[in-house]
Amino acid sequence: MSSFDYEAAFFAIFPEGAEQVNACHTCCDRHSSDSGRIALRYCGPDEAVQEITFATLSIQAAKFAAVLAKLGVQKGDRVAGLLPRTPELLITVLATWRLGAVYQPLFTAFGPKAIEQRVSDAGTKIVVTDGANRAKASGIAELCTIITVGVGRESDDLDFWAALEAERGDAAPVPCSAEDPFLIMFTSGTTGPAKPLLVPLKAIVAFVGYMRDAVGLRQDERFWNLADPGWAYGLYYAVTGPLAMGFTTTFYNGSFTVEDTYRTIKRLGITNLAGSPTAFRFLIAAGPAAAKAIVGQLRAVSSAGEPLNPEIIRWFAEHLGTTIHDHYGQTELGMVLCNHHALTHPVRLGSAGFAIPGHRVVVVGPEGRELGPGEPGILALDRTRSPLMWFSGYWQRATSAFVGNYYLTGDTVELNPDDSISFVGRSDDLINSAGYRIGPFEVESALIEHPAVAESAVVGKPDPERTELVKAFVVLKAGIQPDAALMKSIQGFVKERLSAHCYPREIEFVDSLPKTPSGKLQRFILRNQELARAAARAAATTT
Repeated sequence: MSSFDYEAAFFAIFPEGAEQVNACHTCCDRHSSDSGRIALRYCGPDEAVQEITFATLSIQAAKFAAVLAKLGVQKGDRVAGLLPRTPELLITVLATWRLGAVYQPLFTAFGPKAIEQRVSDAGTKIVVTDGANRAKASGIAELCTIITVGVGRESDDLDFWAALEAERGDAAPVPCSAEDPFLIMFTSGTTGPAKPLLVPLKAIVAFVGYMRDAVGLRQDERFWNLADPGWAYGLYYAVTGPLAMGFTTTFYNGSFTVEDTYRTIKRLGITNLAGSPTAFRFLIAAGPAAAKAIVGQLRAVSSAGEPLNPEIIRWFAEHLGTTIHDHYGQTELGMVLCNHHALTHPVRLGSAGFAIPGHRVVVVGPEGRELGPGEPGILALDRTRSPLMWFSGYWQRATSAFVGNYYLTGDTVELNPDDSISFVGRSDDLINSAGYRIGPFEVESALIEHPAVAESAVVGKPDPERTELVKAFVVLKAGIQPDAALMKSIQGFVKERLSAHCYPREIEFVDSLPKTPSGKLQRFILRNQELARAAARAAATTT
């Protein structure tokens, strides 16, 4: 892997210099001179495919920026989008950026309480939504102005398209500095409310680096990131990254189903796909027959959001004829650790890969000492030698994530002899059983290789003899019924692949697993459930 030239990377994205930056110009206007260059390819389940050029988007964003400016939006103000994956979402994002304002994503699956908390904390001035989501915004009407796509006659909201078409939109983009924020994101932990962080414009350099080196995106490819732009991976890498490169992105406005996903890949000629292991496990569960129509079509597939199980890697190679690579990142960092599609390096099955050029990723111990191969520790970024690292702390919140020169991610990993890094688990997910430290991901990866298992989650259950024992929550594939024989089969299967101390001594069959709206597994809910059960048992024995 080659050395990294930050200055060259910066000026390739921002040739105007560090004090004349504007995200709308970078991601749209500068590509609009080619009147035929497509920015967005969009469709719904039963809709014709629409193609929208950078030139058209530039005009529409300028007009909607004029609407926002008349409502008092200025540089640094927050504008939120509570919208599905439609052209109006992209117009809202670009118009916000054109004014030097800060875009705030609101995931459409959020309830009113989550929306109100984020709008209140951010001091959001405008929320743009549509008829399907308008009711969820009723509690914020006194906090901000609401603009609605397809507003009903009984509503007092400003109508998105009527307001846009009434404007000339001839004002130039507002110049900003590379340090000015253009996104405000909220990131959730296992406790407490979501924390806001501001993303500076210079982060676009890092976003483009990920798209180019890790996703391996090419100008002639058709790219689809399954992630919703209401979350970091979708907003960073389905919107900002591809458009900054002048490449076409894809929006599909529909619920995720295996059938629709395969149909859309085929229909739109997708060759480069990105998504989460949760989505990919659904594709696997549907079986090879469902995938037949797109075998050999995908050149590259990228996975992010949670560790990629080795079984998924093997299945994609065998049944889709493509390479899927694991990528690691956080809302606070963007993607920083990857198996790169466009760079040459060894790929270790089950490893998260190597640092993206421009980042120095290390493993540190409790005292902040860098650890060598085979020593579990915390994944960290050396901020003195990571020129692409842009996160410096939460907005109006304290953070303990920085220790000396290191940013600590909170994820437990191991350095491999080839300098790649393998994921072990969240620090609070590690299981201590009879003195063994067991990472749940390793056990989960073995579990889903069993032919009856669709999904799994592993936690430590309190145990008086072992401190904790390994307990698995298992979702079975369709049509398979749980029984004692199946439980023993699964336990033996895992024991054979891992070791006697790693296999799940208890298995609970469940219909579904707790996840965040973006599909990330929430082991802490299951762990807390087991703690509550243990406390109840203890109380019962003392009465």
